[in-house]
Amino acid sequence: MIQNTMFSTQATQPLKMLEGSKSSEATPSESLSKFGSYLEDAISQIADQEKASEEMSNKFMLGQVDVDQVMISSEKALLSLQLTSQVRNKVIEAYQEIMRTQV
Repeated sequence: MIQNTMFSTQATQPLKMLEGSKSSEATPSESLSKFGSYLEDAISQIADQEKASEEMSNKFMLGQVDVDQVMISSEKALLSLQLTSQVRNKVIEAYQEIMRTQV
């Protein structure tokens, strides 16, 4: 059995396979809207991480938090931003590759 242990080690649950009949029911516009909402959620999470990093920096200047907490928060925000930019680059490369294909 395959276990999903990538994100949380406390609540590991086996991966569930989607039934074939459910995935074929979605229209392309529904899939596009779901993907769009997924991207919006991901970008808003990144923005929230950057705001949290800024708040931690401000608290550090006031002496309310330690430097290690500030560094962890800022590195999380930096890694999220780097991941987002790399995903964007891969999507652009895939789009350009599709446009270069000859029909």
